[in-house]
Amino acid sequence: MTALSAAGDAGRSRTVAYKDKSKPTDVRTSNINAAKLFVMLLAYKFGTQRNGQNERKSCELKISLDMSRIQSSNGEVTITNDGATILKQINVIHPAAKMLVELSRAQDVEAGDGTTSVVVIAGALLDAAEKLLQRGIHPTAISESFQRAAALALNILNEISMPIEITNRELLIKCASTSLNSKVVSQQSSLLGPLAVDAVLRIVEPGREQACNLSDIKVIKQLGGTVEDTELIEGIVFPQRSSNISGPKRIEKAKIGFIQFCISPPKTDMDHNVVISDYAAMDRVLKEERQYILNIVKQIKKAGCNVLLVQKSILRDAVSDLALHFLDKIKCMVIKDIEREDVEFVCKSLGCRPIASLDHFVPENLVVADMVEEVGVGGGRMVKVTGAQNAGLTVTLLVKGSNKLVLEEAERSLHDALCVIRCLVRKRALVAGGGAPEIEVALKLAALANTLEGIDAICTRAYANALEIIPFTLAENAGLNPIQTVTELRNRHAKGETSTGINVRKGAITDILEEKLCSHFWLPHKHPYVDLELFYCSGSVIIFSPVH
Repeated sequence: MTALSAAGDAGRSRTVAYKDKSKPTDVRTSNINAAKLFVMLLAYKFGTQRNGQNERKSCELKISLDMSRIQSSNGEVTITNDGATILKQINVIHPAAKMLVELSRAQDVEAGDGTTSVVVIAGALLDAAEKLLQRGIHPTAISESFQRAAALALNILNEISMPIEITNRELLIKCASTSLNSKVVSQQSSLLGPLAVDAVLRIVEPGREQACNLSDIKVIKQLGGTVEDTELIEGIVFPQRSSNISGPKRIEKAKIGFIQFCISPPKTDMDHNVVISDYAAMDRVLKEERQYILNIVKQIKKAGCNVLLVQKSILRDAVSDLALHFLDKIKCMVIKDIEREDVEFVCKSLGCRPIASLDHFVPENLVVADMVEEVGVGGGRMVKVTGAQNAGLTVTLLVKGSNKLVLEEAERSLHDALCVIRCLVRKRALVAGGGAPEIEVALKLAALANTLEGIDAICTRAYANALEIIPFTLAENAGLNPIQTVTELRNRHAKGETSTGINVRKGAITDILEEKLCSHFWLPHKHPYVDLELFYCSGSVIIFSPVH
């Protein structure tokens, strides 16, 4: 009787072992629900709203966040329209939601724009995956089918993209303006767009477009004036004023030296002290310090340097008051406290090398510039260097704003526009905006799904339907009827109008390319439905894994 009972228990245990346990299902549901709730936070700010919809608040989430204003726990306010910036300000605890933050951050680094749309699409794909899981489809099968659909989506994007030339400045400005139109500083897009285009084209080296690096563009914020006063400077600007007291403020045909040593008396080590017991010893110390500084200044004068750049020092003063007195006498302008991270940019901009010791301070290591002058900007002063003879491919953007909030948002918006142009330089192709590429990819994927069989057909069709979240959200945020708008947009694309999209400003469906609302190919190319391994099966638990 006991043996029969044991055999019956073993049979029941074997039967139970094949059944899905509740814990993996609960974990999957928790991850998906957390991510979907997180997407709800950003979905309402996607696109360019009208009719005051930027004042809507997410009251259900109990977060003091609206379209453009974020208030942190310490009361600091940030005005922004950038999805990545909003996500950085939110304290996220759930692991799945944290992965969406990382996804948005990766999009910001790679493409610079589309940080909100990647999160919205990721949420739609998760919603589609949840419904497929409820139908009993295994997570691995969903992941593999979605990856195959992503490859097909990339092929479709290549087909509908429009090649361009970077010499077409007008078209590049349209793309930059499209990125700026959804920002707080959208009214200044006609000014910031051309500045972004000119800045990127200035640093592009012919034949090495893929090496285009935005670190060659220095963005300096200056409080005072308005955003319209933002200017592009083909040179370098130091945000601090010159350190001279009575020295020159304007020098033509300047000979510039960049030193990494200090012009101040040397100090002892941290654990040592110098004890002076009488006045005679103190006089000797002061004379030695004076002679030490005087020798350095004489060498600077001998080399013919009249503009001295000094790297910031941590251990002691970079330039002492006595050194400034001597440098004033030889009519040498001094700009000190140059940050360590700015050394590479300064050297590339001026075509110089940093001088690490006094022995190497010779005329051969100096560079010549047409003009070095201290100018007044807003409420402060800064030093501008232009016309360097051996200048590299660098440029400076001086961003101005009437207050700190506007200034920071203008810098973020300009960064996004710069990233858009950089992507166009690397990948010279355009697609229409306004949800046009998403609806086109969705339609063609749905048609391909009809030729497939089994689970692949079901998952590919769900994948295609998920992509319609972009035009759906655009229409909803614009105050349009989303179902009616997406249906009409789908019909227009079925007739072959591949560039037709949602014109939010007009509140209608129009030809987006004719409306000059272009998007660089890199943006949808880097969306999660192409370059994101969204589902990774590990112990039957779905997690996120962005692929770079």
